[in-house]
Amino acid sequence: MSKKILASILVFALFIFGIHFTGYADEPLSVTAPSALLMDFDTGKVLYEKNSHEKRACASITKVMTLCLIFEAIDAGKIDYDTIVTTTPAAAAAGGSDIWLVEGEQMSVNDLIKAIVVASANDAAVAVAEHLCGSEKAFVEQMNKKAQELGMKDTLFKNCSGLDEEGHLTSAYDVALMSRELMKHEEIFNYTSIWLDYLRDGATQIVNTNKLLKTYDGITGLKTGTTSQAGACISATAKRDGMSLISVILGAENTSDRFNDAASLLNYGFANYTSVEPPTPDDSTGYVNVSKGMCDTAAVKPEIKGKFLMEKGLQDSIISEIRLKDEVEAPVEKGQEVGRVTFKCGDTVLGEYKIVSLENIERINFSGVFGLMLSSFLSQ
Repeated sequence: MSKKILASILVFALFIFGIHFTGYADEPLSVTAPSALLMDFDTGKVLYEKNSHEKRACASITKVMTLCLIFEAIDAGKIDYDTIVTTTPAAAAAGGSDIWLVEGEQMSVNDLIKAIVVASANDAAVAVAEHLCGSEKAFVEQMNKKAQELGMKDTLFKNCSGLDEEGHLTSAYDVALMSRELMKHEEIFNYTSIWLDYLRDGATQIVNTNKLLKTYDGITGLKTGTTSQAGACISATAKRDGMSLISVILGAENTSDRFNDAASLLNYGFANYTSVEPPTPDDSTGYVNVSKGMCDTAAVKPEIKGKFLMEKGLQDSIISEIRLKDEVEAPVEKGQEVGRVTFKCGDTVLGEYKIVSLENIERINFSGVFGLMLSSFLSQ
């Protein structure tokens, strides 16, 4: 019996007995939302996109940028998690999803971040924004400045919460960029992983708006959003086998479609790609010859960092090309580039890294030579 006939019988049997496999490379990808994107966190590579630069409202996905600025302020020492923020009249009147802050109420930055992430609280976002910059308007200026720095060319923020406002727009690609930036602050996952928690000493219960926390293997975050103009949106992040992915869905018709689309994108990424640590080729370490130096050679090693994103099944096809200088002239400084190592898979360049000196080599001089001779004489 031929292999082709056997394969046909197997497929028919699987159909009859209702056995379905998911997550294979040839599984068709279906995304119902009008705009979507899948990005690898480590490399920033786009794995799937659909109208990814179409400008759209994004609802509370806006708070991803708000959180970026909050964590930057913490890192800079401007605030810390125990800093107490006093609610202003503007924060108390924010509207939309909130934790019912009242004017004059005080709450820690830690609890306000929790409210922003878990409950998508607009009043909490405005409260921290005003505390940091004096007004929401000034804070939004910083949001737009940060967006420019990240290369978010499709984005203009008008508020820090995501409430519908004329001209408040972004794109799936830009959401992925700012989500990737927020993920660099690993502390965010202490909050995005919370399903249920309490504020005000247990008086206020908050439940995460990201239902994938209960249904998707490897989910780590990140933020949902829904308004009449934006539709149902999500930036969903997940990690499996060392690979982190960002799935962005904008404009879904309902929350169910939003979560299904996000999960489909993540499934596609994990099924088709893998994250690989770059190997260190044996011939990229060792020594380089040094002329006119106090030593004839300098120890060298490649500066290899980060990961490769590859299609599954090609991991064993990685090759390396070493380009090391025959000789370098002293003085040689520690960290000085003396060559390059390039990793390829077929004709695709996966990454290129410097080979650097691990030591300082002084240029030869009389005092140095005399010192060596004296040291050699005294050691005899």
